[in-house]
Amino acid sequence: MRIALAQFNPTVGDLAGNVDRMVRSARDAAARGAEAVVFPELSLTGYPPRDLVEKPSFIDASERELERLARETRDLDLSIVSGYVGRSDAETGKRTQNRAALIEHGEIVFRQSKMLLPTYDVFDEARYFRPAERQHLCTLRGTPVALTICEDAWNDRDYWKHRLYQRDPVEELFSAGAQMLICINASPYNMGKRAIRRSVYRAAARRYGKPVVYVNQVGGNDQLVFDGTSFAMNRAGEVIAQAGSFEEDLVLCDLGAGTGERNEDFTDECEAAYQALVLGTRDYIRKCGFAKVLIGLSGGIDSALTAVIAVDAVGKENVTGVGMPGPYSSEHSVTDARVMAEKLGIRFELVSIAGTYERFLEDLTPLFGGWAAKTGSDVTEENLQSRLRGVTLMALSNKTGAMVLTTGNKSELAVGYCTLYGDMCGGLAVISDVPKTLVYKLARLANTRHNGAIPESVFTKPPSAELRPDQKDTDSLPPYEVLDPILEAYVEHNHAPPEIAASLKLPLEQVLDIVHKVDRNEYKRQQAAPGLKVTTKAFGVGRRMPIAQRFSQ
Repeated sequence: MRIALAQFNPTVGDLAGNVDRMVRSARDAAARGAEAVVFPELSLTGYPPRDLVEKPSFIDASERELERLARETRDLDLSIVSGYVGRSDAETGKRTQNRAALIEHGEIVFRQSKMLLPTYDVFDEARYFRPAERQHLCTLRGTPVALTICEDAWNDRDYWKHRLYQRDPVEELFSAGAQMLICINASPYNMGKRAIRRSVYRAAARRYGKPVVYVNQVGGNDQLVFDGTSFAMNRAGEVIAQAGSFEEDLVLCDLGAGTGERNEDFTDECEAAYQALVLGTRDYIRKCGFAKVLIGLSGGIDSALTAVIAVDAVGKENVTGVGMPGPYSSEHSVTDARVMAEKLGIRFELVSIAGTYERFLEDLTPLFGGWAAKTGSDVTEENLQSRLRGVTLMALSNKTGAMVLTTGNKSELAVGYCTLYGDMCGGLAVISDVPKTLVYKLARLANTRHNGAIPESVFTKPPSAELRPDQKDTDSLPPYEVLDPILEAYVEHNHAPPEIAASLKLPLEQVLDIVHKVDRNEYKRQQAAPGLKVTTKAFGVGRRMPIAQRFSQ
């Protein structure tokens, strides 16, 4: 059977627009000789639709557009598999189901509902959908097929030491006589995820001795980035066809002949993470209705990386860097920012905050020494500078209609080394899930793509917020080579401080101090702009902690 893997980038809620594009893809697949075309999970509605699912009008539109997809492809000798949100016919439970439909000759001939609804990490499907009580074999071009939806294929008892669910839909369908597995997916990216997927489906192909077709969504939807990387495997678990990563693609495979097309998948994980950030930034900006962006270009490594990602995402003509030197800004920081802007070809504006800062201090000093009863400089004056920069960027955003991209990294956000309503102001936190040590690696990679646009001095100078004389990040934090492993162990793996201290051979007091900073600054993170998820546990959608709480360790 010749199957087209239609790796598709839907926009959540644009049901009519998504179907229009699916019709074009189906026609393209038919013209290229495909007998069937497979679209991803919830391709018709976009994933995740979240509380849109609770609107009856949304469900009506989903069902209506599915019928239009069938109607507008009825002239094709092509079987179409599409994901959509369907109305449940059960008398109790949720009113909707996460479904796959098989369309042939203008008719919806088969519907399958998702059985295993994930409720961990970024997933919340049990909130919205009713699980299938059982699943049925799908007949595709005369072949009995196990048609499953994402999580349904992730519960193999021989693969996982600890399973989340008692039932295994894939095993049940193969026991009923399935001759191949087709799984439609909306599986978000994180570093290392693509290799895990391959391993899971390779195990399934070998266990049942049947071919596997895996089709994944691609694109950015809010904080999630979907990499695509769809593939087909033969019964030995060998990849015979593969779609590219981080781009829409239409790839054909011939399961009978064991052949197919193969495109780029970015085997280097650092490069894959960079592509994920570019794609997520591009889709967030455009799907939110923006075209241009503003970045506070400080001359530091974080804003440099954010600027390069923005250029790759929306084009240099749509990026403006704003230098905002204050009383403690070094001359080299302004110079580095300007040189980088020139090399990237982006607009650069310079707006000093020094005068405004002095006027604020003049008005506030009597209150600081009187009612507040505190004299002398502290973090208050530092935060004031950062907030003046936030005000400046947001004013420019209002006037120009450009979205502000924040530049803080995961390490800083974790320990609260950031300022509410200051450097945290903006519409998207591009690198908020990127640890500082990874920032440097990604920036080196970006430099190879942009002919050394980031000056070498940006890599070599000690990181500093430049909010007081001779300030360095290490005045308040351990070196990032020490900090990042602590944060990874605590945030991503939930290890306890004694365990972290022992494994990293660090003083327990140092680990406890970092853990305390992480816990204490949850209130800041929950006021941050949405950020793009690239690690296994991202702040925001991937980590849901209470703010007012006292449990530690």
